[in-house]
Amino acid sequence: MKKTVLVLNAILTLAVVSCKKSTESGNKSVMKSDGSEPVLADNGKVDSTIQYNMDVNGKKSVKTDYVYKATDGNLVKVTFNYDENTMSVRSNNKTFILNKIESKGNETTYEKMDMKATVKGDSLILDQGNNLIQLVKTKI
Repeated sequence: MKKTVLVLNAILTLAVVSCKKSTESGNKSVMKSDGSEPVLADNGKVDSTIQYNMDVNGKKSVKTDYVYKATDGNLVKVTFNYDENTMSVRSNNKTFILNKIESKGNETTYEKMDMKATVKGDSLILDQGNNLIQLVKTKI
């Protein structure tokens, strides 16, 4: 009986010691906060979909990619670069980079030459001359 209690006690002690985690262990792919200010989305709220990208020199950039769907069914990739205040629109192997002109909190306008983009909520309206293209954010 004493041997059984001692063996069980030893096994329990080993289990507790081996399962102990230090504060530095755990999921290594979780990014720790560097104490910088939160990045605001174009609607003025904290954007929870922010992706931090590091270049070769260690510079952190903030980009968010979305897929929008046009009324004719075509898919368009839109990338918001918060560091450079730009938006790039990629469709049919062509990329257009537009500069942020103004933000009214819930509506943001991007523009370059004759192309203008208005982002409001989940909708994106591209205006290029006489062409008006309405896009809606998808959940792909």
